[in-house]
Amino acid sequence: MILVRTMMSTPLVTVDPAEYLAKATWIMGSAKAGSALVMDGGSLVGIFTERDIMRAFADSTSADVARVASVSAWMTPDPVTVAADATVGEALDLMLSKGFRHLPVMDGNEIVGVVSMRDLAQALSRG
Repeated sequence: MILVRTMMSTPLVTVDPAEYLAKATWIMGSAKAGSALVMDGGSLVGIFTERDIMRAFADSTSADVARVASVSAWMTPDPVTVAADATVGEALDLMLSKGFRHLPVMDGNEIVGVVSMRDLAQALSRG
């Protein structure tokens, strides 16, 4: 039984809710991450993903949206999370049932990582 904590991605890729889309996209790209945790102080307030970037551009008539829109306007607020001690199967079931590709990982009240669909697929293929 493989636990999420053994294959989650760390360190955390984070952005501020007021950050512009262009900067958040740069941060994600620099980290080679498909998502960023949106943190307000020490609190998880959202998750910003590649899908959110695509949605922002698809809903805009101009690429200017990247320079003027904030992450908070496009993020998923109050994201569903998974416990660090959950099994890969439990995380996969949650992601498939909700249509997510990224889940923040919690250890009690602390955000400790992110697990992606790719992470789960790799764990299952090795396991």
